[in-house]
Amino acid sequence: MNEHDRTIPQTAPIQSATFSNAINAEIRRAAATGIYDIRGGGAKRRVPHFDDLLFLGASISRYPLEGYREKCDTRVTLGTRFAKKPIELDIPITIAGMSFGALSAQAKEALGRGASAAGTSTTTGDGGMTPEERGHSTKLVYQYLPSRYGMNPDDLRRADAIEVVVGQGAKPGGGGMLLGQKITDRVAEMRTLPKGIDQRSACRHPDWTGPDDLEIKILELREITGWQVPIYVKVGGTRPYYDVALAVKAGADVVVLDGMQGGTAATQDVFIEHVGLPTLACIRPAVRALQDLGMHREVQLVISGGIRTGADVAKALALGADAVSIGTAAMVALGDNDPKWEAEYQKLGTTAGAYDDWHEGRDPAGITTQDPELSARLDPVEGGRRLRNYLKVMTLEAQTIARACGHNHLHNLEPEDLCALTVEAAAMAQVPLAGTDWYPGKPGSGY
Repeated sequence: MNEHDRTIPQTAPIQSATFSNAINAEIRRAAATGIYDIRGGGAKRRVPHFDDLLFLGASISRYPLEGYREKCDTRVTLGTRFAKKPIELDIPITIAGMSFGALSAQAKEALGRGASAAGTSTTTGDGGMTPEERGHSTKLVYQYLPSRYGMNPDDLRRADAIEVVVGQGAKPGGGGMLLGQKITDRVAEMRTLPKGIDQRSACRHPDWTGPDDLEIKILELREITGWQVPIYVKVGGTRPYYDVALAVKAGADVVVLDGMQGGTAATQDVFIEHVGLPTLACIRPAVRALQDLGMHREVQLVISGGIRTGADVAKALALGADAVSIGTAAMVALGDNDPKWEAEYQKLGTTAGAYDDWHEGRDPAGITTQDPELSARLDPVEGGRRLRNYLKVMTLEAQTIARACGHNHLHNLEPEDLCALTVEAAAMAQVPLAGTDWYPGKPGSGY
């Protein structure tokens, strides 16, 4: 090295932001295999979310409530529009649809036990109703999906509500997948499928294609169930204003709106990362649709997709939701991706917290598998206890926030209790950027 070389500063190589290591690895994988990547879970990219909002606690302009002597109600009733028997819940946190097939029978039982102990509902998911789930769920929502796997009128009548699934946040416009290794004798019998053969659910219902047909389908379901139970309509977050409005006009009692941070058992990675809207961007347009129709609070709005804490619950309700639904978080509460199985995750080529190959049926935690040895690792009683504890903590956190903002019911939380940390979150949630009274698109602001 000469004297001139010593004066040149040495810099580390710079990785391309466009062609990152992760992108390059996916290009090489696609080139080697010729197939798209399938995985479970939700979006891994960072998008604006509830963490980008803060609450404005009470001081002089508003007085907080004393937690030790002033109550904060958490109860919610879903399905008050047409159903003779609406669902009355102690807490505004429900368990989202996760199928038997994607999940083990033990996991489904644990979800039912935990939800019942917490005073809330669970949901069947694709593939029908298991005796374990129905037997341990005091309030069970039956999903009616395009696949119609396991669907029969008897189970419809045994449900406490019916959820017509039009779309899912992780894959709006796409159908589900269940690979052959998870289609055991029992799963095959319930779904009327050949054992061990990969299956892909349809992306749209076979007997209707639009809102007029949806109205007919909802009336058919009401006739089957004697107008007793609520009819939900679930949509993926893409065009929330119009989809919510059309669901209401079709006769829904409840609209479930699932953002892109929602999980899935298995679909194309490109779907999970590149289709749909962040959950935060879905709520205000949906609420506006209900308000424009004069149906806000009469038709209940349930928000799902990345709900993790009581703060998330409180923020969703402050923006206008009536309740939330959790899926991935419930699985984590049961023991999914638990570091105690780290050695086995390592053998699968991954690590605890990153495992998302749920479709392969080799989940060391025994939750997303049909392998009898693996699924036996999950004790449904202990799993139910853990889920109940988690739901209790989320509820207490949401109550703490509501009291700090001066409210005696979670539904009294409002957008005025919030501010945003980023311009993007301010625009999506339509609450002021912190330290200002402005958000992008605010009427009269000129921006």
